[in-house]
Amino acid sequence: ETAAPEPTVDYLACAVSDEGSWNDKSFNQSVYEGLQKSEAELGVQIADAESATPDDFAPNLQAMIDQGCDLTIAVGFNLVDAVNVAAEANPEMNFVTIDGWSNGATNLKPVNYAMNQSSYLAGYLAAAQSTTKVVGTYGGMQIPAVTDFMTGYYYGAMAWGADNMTDVTVVGWDPATETGDFIGDFVPNSGTSKTIAAGQIEAGADVLFPVGGDQFGAVSEAITEAGIDGRMIGVDKDIAATSPEYAEWVLTSAEKRMTLAVFDIIKAIAIDGGTFTGDVYLGTLENGGTALSAITNYSGATAQADVEAKLAELQAGIVDGSINPLG
Repeated sequence: ETAAPEPTVDYLACAVSDEGSWNDKSFNQSVYEGLQKSEAELGVQIADAESATPDDFAPNLQAMIDQGCDLTIAVGFNLVDAVNVAAEANPEMNFVTIDGWSNGATNLKPVNYAMNQSSYLAGYLAAAQSTTKVVGTYGGMQIPAVTDFMTGYYYGAMAWGADNMTDVTVVGWDPATETGDFIGDFVPNSGTSKTIAAGQIEAGADVLFPVGGDQFGAVSEAITEAGIDGRMIGVDKDIAATSPEYAEWVLTSAEKRMTLAVFDIIKAIAIDGGTFTGDVYLGTLENGGTALSAITNYSGATAQADVEAKLAELQAGIVDGSINPLG
């Protein structure tokens, strides 16, 4: 543990977590690392509050307001109602909602991600890797910030099938009917999560994409217990790097680069003298807000170099608008 640097800038940046801890190896942690980076590199002061349950959201936001935070970041779709109320009641303070929206308060900035874009590439890669040509995905909760990943993944896998005149099946999510497999929460590596993963493997899936925070222990156990040569695709962070204990199963990760967004927003206001606006920040493939991590453990029939060349071509198509990752 290194001591926090002495603050050199009179600016207090704060964050309130979604359910789960700051070390969830997923979206809470990504935001917290953005705060820590801002403290270390910019010299701002930071404060935070962890939410154990949804009942903590409003009191935790109020605690940040009471501390006089210049900026308070509410992490996750589930805090959107509470942060809108807080922003409207405290017009002199600034707020950020990650995966949320503003009901009109100009002091509330939404930070969103086109995760369908990187997930489309992940789905294409999953289908290329799969020997069964059955790939799976499941979510924490059925909310837009989760299903956006799953829909992109679905259409990416279908695109591989169309390109190779091969039937590909995606289990766990059907964008047409908006039905699929969901844990019901974001509790890490729960029994429910492992049961869903095992069921998808039983249905033939040999590449799984769990979109629910840290479910990588549950998936790796399900793969191991089934005795298959399976892979998983990480979400939010580069899981092979941040959770090396799972690296042997990781094919790639669909990164949601929240650390960067948090740092950039704080820097623009606290250091560069910018004016806070309620304009939406949207992370895309084009601006580097989302991306695929390096490919590892690939053993598909098509050479990896050829698959990577195709993924680069698909990325260019998504950026120029000629490919719609939402079908």
